[in-house]
Amino acid sequence: MIKAVFFDLYETLITEWKDGKKKATYSNELLGMDLKIFKREWDSRRELRMDGTFPDHQSVLRDILSSQGMSPNPEVIEKVHQGRISAKAAAFQEIDGEVLEVLQSLKDRGLKLGLISNAAREEVVAWQSCNLANYFDAVIFSYEVRVAKPNKQIYRIACEKLGVMPRESIFIGDGGANELVGAAACGMNAYQAIWFLPDAISEKITGFPKLKKPLDLLKQDRVKSTLR
Repeated sequence: MIKAVFFDLYETLITEWKDGKKKATYSNELLGMDLKIFKREWDSRRELRMDGTFPDHQSVLRDILSSQGMSPNPEVIEKVHQGRISAKAAAFQEIDGEVLEVLQSLKDRGLKLGLISNAAREEVVAWQSCNLANYFDAVIFSYEVRVAKPNKQIYRIACEKLGVMPRESIFIGDGGANELVGAAACGMNAYQAIWFLPDAISEKITGFPKLKKPLDLLKQDRVKSTLR
């Protein structure tokens, strides 16, 4: 019997996109670096940003600037940092009503809820003040536990937090970072959330049941069999 449901965060419970555009953006131009070079350096540090090797956003910016022989300006770094916090917070401001409905339904059925998110510190500053936070019994951010999806360890940590076995759990995510593969390898029942994804992106991932809308989860046999 399923005892717990774990969710990814970005593009599963919340989305940064609306009508094909980012809800909010920020600029790195103040750093004075060619933006193509910055993006290359930023992307190359993704794993270290997600697993907490870099303690915060500012330290990543300082490292990138130093790698190009540039002297970090504390005031500029702080402005860019605040811009990123604001841009990331935009995704938390409008929570899809059906997402909240399915979370409440799962809680009403006595299921435990967990969050497993690859996230750097500045990306989830708005978490505690958003409508989602109160639904969850355990929240696992990769930067805090120092391991990121799809590493099996992050799923095991989450299961231990809720006192369940992986086989007693469902994991739902959009599929980024091979998170569904990691969840399945750990022994979880993995489903792909495609309600925020364009068809061209959702179709790239195969081998997992697809949920077209949040309430579709309640129609799955493993969830329907839980006590009401």
